[in-house]
Amino acid sequence: MKLRLYIALFILGFFGCSSPNAKPIEVLSPNTNINVDFNIDEEGMPFYMVKFNNKIVVDTSYLGFEFKDAPAFKKNFIIKNTSTTSFNETWQMPWGEQLDVVNHYNELKVELQEKTSPERFLNIVFKVYDDGIGFRYEFPEQTRFKGDVLITEEHTEFNLTEDYKTFWIPGDWDIYEHLYSTTKLSKIDAMSYAEHVNLAQTYIPENAVNTPVTMVGDNGIHLSFHEAALVDYSGMTLKVDTTNLNLKSNLVGSKNTDYKVKRSLPFNTPWRTIQVTDNAPDLIASNLIVNLNEPNKLGDVSWFKPMKYTGVWWEMHLGKSSWDYGMEMVDGKWTDTGKAHGRHGATTENVKNFIDFSAENNIGGVLVEGWNTGWERWIGFEDREGVFDFVTVYPDYDMDEVVRYAKEKGVEIIMHHETSAATETYEKQQDTAYALMQKHGMHAVKSGYVGKILPKGEYHHGQYMVNQYNNAAIKAAEYEVAVNAHEPIKATGLRRTYPNIISREGLRGQEFNAWAEDGGNPPEHLPIVVFARMLAGPIDFTPGIFNIKFDEYKKNNQVNTTLAQQLALYVVIYSPIQMAADLVEHYETNPEPLQFIKDVGVDWSETKVLNGEVGDYVTIARKERETGNWFVGGITDEHSRYVVLSFDFLDDNTSYEAIVYRDGSNAHWDKNPLDIQIKKKTINSKSELEFPMAEGGGFAISIKKK
Repeated sequence: MKLRLYIALFILGFFGCSSPNAKPIEVLSPNTNINVDFNIDEEGMPFYMVKFNNKIVVDTSYLGFEFKDAPAFKKNFIIKNTSTTSFNETWQMPWGEQLDVVNHYNELKVELQEKTSPERFLNIVFKVYDDGIGFRYEFPEQTRFKGDVLITEEHTEFNLTEDYKTFWIPGDWDIYEHLYSTTKLSKIDAMSYAEHVNLAQTYIPENAVNTPVTMVGDNGIHLSFHEAALVDYSGMTLKVDTTNLNLKSNLVGSKNTDYKVKRSLPFNTPWRTIQVTDNAPDLIASNLIVNLNEPNKLGDVSWFKPMKYTGVWWEMHLGKSSWDYGMEMVDGKWTDTGKAHGRHGATTENVKNFIDFSAENNIGGVLVEGWNTGWERWIGFEDREGVFDFVTVYPDYDMDEVVRYAKEKGVEIIMHHETSAATETYEKQQDTAYALMQKHGMHAVKSGYVGKILPKGEYHHGQYMVNQYNNAAIKAAEYEVAVNAHEPIKATGLRRTYPNIISREGLRGQEFNAWAEDGGNPPEHLPIVVFARMLAGPIDFTPGIFNIKFDEYKKNNQVNTTLAQQLALYVVIYSPIQMAADLVEHYETNPEPLQFIKDVGVDWSETKVLNGEVGDYVTIARKERETGNWFVGGITDEHSRYVVLSFDFLDDNTSYEAIVYRDGSNAHWDKNPLDIQIKKKTINSKSELEFPMAEGGGFAISIKKK
């Protein structure tokens, strides 16, 4: 049941009468721990401040815009009106980390007017929650702007008061697939990072980082900066002033325009967000980002069912099979031979093998990559428009038979659309491609956007591509299709508004362990990810690799975790779709740890973050919606450690059977990753147990009522 309360507290009229240095306008969080002050200075420049527990965490920070063919919005403002309201509702996630979400905030709306004539107007709206704040700009209808508003830069400042320990990736305009650096704010050097990793340079020409960017202070304050409801706007990176400890918005641009955002009046910007807590677990528990998005616009989405899935994917990263049907090296060039080379992965026989395994092991879906024509015409071809066909199968893949067989076994086929970032080709074929899925009863697609964007000059994170990603998902909903986007724009909570936006990549994923020359993802990677990237939304990380070393395929690569941590990731890394990513044969020879994957849920009624420190370790417990069973996952970085867990989240006066999958006494992510200990225990709400985690290790627990 939805409970909603909306109360107007007061409206103050200041038309033309606000004076510089007057008492700031203040709005408090419901629990009064966070307060935001807003004012304008002597030059009419708007600014805000944020306090947490009476300590300034964001000092005087100015707000404004620059435009093409119009004066900047920076100064000469007066406060025309202000209003403050309070809002409290409980809404339900159709799928998610929990069922009920409390959306409780106090709001301040400030209406600004320039002193010039004719006047221009700008509204700034703050929503202050117990776990942080969001604010955005509103451009009302007005005659002073002629035609479209062309924004060349947004100047939103976050002026910090401490040299925070910062977990960051560089402000790359195209990809988020970077390892995190951990430095003091004053030591961030994104350009040196780019040179060190020798990637294609697409960084903005400033020292900038991508969001979410998470910080931990010496005083225990935890901050994370991001954005919410990114719609028809450019993605925001944050330029870092390492001397003054200042962050400033720096929007992703385009080589094709001399502005970064084009909008018609009236419009709102995305929300600029700051999560504020005094501990790390509360960062994960926060619902700030989803709460700042509009309610569900799709209505009933019960056609999508959260699921685990297997598929034709990891084997291709290992080199066991290939995406393409007939590519061979001829005279030093990849050439389409027009005939099968015997290594193609998406064959009818191979997919049926995955269907059989999934049906036997409580796994609801099978992903098939490399099923459609175009792969042989992609790599090495400069013009990628027209390369992929999203309805035509390779000769050795019988889609009708595969779908029939899957339905017989109670398994759903997950579609794959690799666009090669050729946006016009994908736009032209979307209706036909989604209609094909609808015909076969497929309700989920994994989309990919590998490579430089076409048309040339556009970037993955600019306004053009923000609209591409969002519009693809909105259109997919018309065909009852849910989207799991790879090489995506960042998650900003739009899964609330469009619940068919189910998951996405947007980080350095599992595949880097199979082919990255730098040795893959280090053990510290995921204990950072859960407190940074995961704050934005669900992650399709593809856990569950049992063959950690895979020397028979690649001797110089491996997964840099223990087997126990691979199990723990099904609980720690949230997604409503979770892949059992390894090869069938590796699961069949390890039936005991496979049992956890068979049992673990993917859709939750409650989530409890039991402990954790950013970049070090974390333990999360989740309660499955359908069964009421609890599952717990804990992971650590390169350091071994013990954690003590209280099970007071369980029902009182009830006995439970817990199956514990933990690192063995000699486990180590590199030296002995397969050492795992599996034991059954009887526990209750008064139980308190200690769990050891090896270097790069972890533990997983399934808990059922006896």
